[in-house]
Amino acid sequence: MIPIKRGKDIDAMRLSCRLVAEVVEALRSVLAPGVRTAEVDRYAAELIAARGGKSAFLGYRGFPGTICISVNEEVVHGIAGERVLQYGDLVKLDVGLVKNGWVGDTAATVSIGMAEAGDLKLIEVTRQALWEGISQAWEGNRIGDIAAAIERCVRAQGLEVVREFVGHGVGRKLHEEPQVPNYGRTGTGPRLKPGMTLAIEPMVNAGGAGVRLLSDGWTVVTEDGRRSAHFEHTVLITKGEPEVLTDHEAVGGSADKGPAAAGEEEGSGK
Repeated sequence: MIPIKRGKDIDAMRLSCRLVAEVVEALRSVLAPGVRTAEVDRYAAELIAARGGKSAFLGYRGFPGTICISVNEEVVHGIAGERVLQYGDLVKLDVGLVKNGWVGDTAATVSIGMAEAGDLKLIEVTRQALWEGISQAWEGNRIGDIAAAIERCVRAQGLEVVREFVGHGVGRKLHEEPQVPNYGRTGTGPRLKPGMTLAIEPMVNAGGAGVRLLSDGWTVVTEDGRRSAHFEHTVLITKGEPEVLTDHEAVGGSADKGPAAAGEEEGSGK
């Protein structure tokens, strides 16, 4: 069954999602050459606690970090540690926050310093693919419409979506039904209904689609060693246009301004 949120449940989701968007925006400001990923994770813990929340990831199936921080060829589920960020690194911040029992989930990709042309394209296409998927998140459409829009956008630019990891429903639990793949056919899958909340999250590789799991049991990397990007928003299906609950711009940030932002990402080393 796909959970449907109503009334106060939706208001609670809005709050959790606004707070997690604030955390991602604040984390962008500390990404700079010389910073260890463990420092970023510790700051994330402080930011979440200051908002009266807790990490949705820490301890989830044994995950040891407050957030997922994945660098360069790492696709998702990277664990913070002693790695030192370098100029030119491509950093993926994936943050989940629980407030009053409700989960907000979002992710963004940031270049440390000015992105090279290939990385800039990867960032832009992945972000655009997210918004193409969101553009299909209307009442009466199907999950396959979101999935197909994402895949179509990515492959048109000569890039590949990761197939082993997908988006998902989110609410009381970090992972709820339905699964939201980043590939598929229009007109397939569950029909979208008002009150559904979906974490839509394209993961896009500069090279082949293949990925593999590292020995830590968590970190997923590209099979060919090329770079990957990841963006995610929690989206509410409504009677009208989709509502992006984790809109970073709405909390005063600049990480994600929708399709019109293509070409604006110049990194965030500060």
